[in-house]
Amino acid sequence: MPQGSRWRAFAVLSAVQLMIIIDSSIVYVALPAIQTDLGFSPAGLAWVVNAYMIAFGGLLLLSGRLGDLIGRKRMFVIGLLTFTAASLLCGLAVSQEMLVAARFVQGAGGAMASAVVMGIIVTIFQEPRELAKAIGAIGFVAAAGGAIGGTAGGLLTQAAGWHWIFFVNAPVGVVAAVLAVRLLATDRGLGLAAGADVAGAFLVTAGLMVGVYTIVKVEEHGWGSAHTLGLGALSIALLAAFAARQARARSPLMPLRVFRSRNLSGANLVQVLMVAGMSGFQFLTVLYMQRVLGYGAAETSLAGLPIALVLAVVSLGLSARLNTRFGPRAVLPAGLALIAAALALFTRAPVEGGYLVDVLPSMVLLGVGAGLAMPAVMTLAMSGVSPGDAGLASGLAGTGAQVGGALGLAALAALASGHTVRLSAGGPSTVSALNAGYHLAFGVGAGLLVTAVIVGFIMLRSEPAGPPQPAQPAQVDEAANAAQS
Repeated sequence: MPQGSRWRAFAVLSAVQLMIIIDSSIVYVALPAIQTDLGFSPAGLAWVVNAYMIAFGGLLLLSGRLGDLIGRKRMFVIGLLTFTAASLLCGLAVSQEMLVAARFVQGAGGAMASAVVMGIIVTIFQEPRELAKAIGAIGFVAAAGGAIGGTAGGLLTQAAGWHWIFFVNAPVGVVAAVLAVRLLATDRGLGLAAGADVAGAFLVTAGLMVGVYTIVKVEEHGWGSAHTLGLGALSIALLAAFAARQARARSPLMPLRVFRSRNLSGANLVQVLMVAGMSGFQFLTVLYMQRVLGYGAAETSLAGLPIALVLAVVSLGLSARLNTRFGPRAVLPAGLALIAAALALFTRAPVEGGYLVDVLPSMVLLGVGAGLAMPAVMTLAMSGVSPGDAGLASGLAGTGAQVGGALGLAALAALASGHTVRLSAGGPSTVSALNAGYHLAFGVGAGLLVTAVIVGFIMLRSEPAGPPQPAQPAQVDEAANAAQS
């Protein structure tokens, strides 16, 4: 594929990935308007978010593997069209049930498209330097999408109503689908005979959906409740049954051989720890600025801009050069250490803090650290796998990030809240107790990042560094022929 065509195809992939990531956060600002318009109860309103998260997190792994089997381009287009149609239904929703159902389908479409993005990227970029730039750019998209979603959601809801946070996806999705059909190279896939494991598909999808559901309901039921423990055990049992089936199935949905790659296994574990540790940063810093420092919504939005700006500079320029020169295994620990330092620095933020002294330095450190670490961990997660398993590796990486984020946010928010309640009962002021709760959560987050550094040194040391090798068409054809013979 010519260089210009490669980057035009990449632009389409990036635009769709950005749209999907934005959609996971854009709805938060519009929730009060949705509640008023459709009459949601507080508990029911949570399902506008949860329905999307459960479908998205539960179907990423399955979608990635199906992309390997039926063709990643085909899976991407099907997912994009599903996401676009469901977005239109969300905007047209006139009842609670219609909106929640459409959000579930929207999450499923998002999973189908997003799961194969990295698999497509490593097939269209042959030159290591270009591949490093592409992974750096997609890392920025992944990191910045949440921040953009919050701002866009507020502006659209205020200017045109909550329906338009969904309607805007329709024209973007249609144009992107047309361009994807024209620009993305068609891949045959391995064929369903190479992995049409229906029972395995049911087990892994059910296990992940139950797991994500359990995590998102922790705040309501508590970690030690029968609800959390029971469903958590069910999720683990379903995933264990899936792993057992994959070990003996003739055509496994997820060949366990992929975990022989220390880079793939180690990078996914590092990513879970990294995202879990970072997940509370945006949420808790917003609470710190609003509930402790007394910032308004507009001030808080502006205060968070440095992270996006620093991420853009590092992800789109510096990280690619560093990964190419030193290898991602050398860059990753430095990025993780900077994120840990940012979180640790926030553990000293005082009640009477100032933005320039107590907030901005942590944001800059986190922006630099995430800009270095995210492209490096994506590169490592996609290395060491065969071309026919690229979609599966992409789906694994997405699942790890989704589950790590949900688990980390639930755990850190619960720790902060519990510590605040205990301190408030002892007499300190509400603001001081809140701040102490945030300090505890930031400290635990920093500990998770330190653990990620240790895991990276242990698991990522024995395989050669460098960007993942792109899938060659001949190799894919050979794998397909072998699977069908």
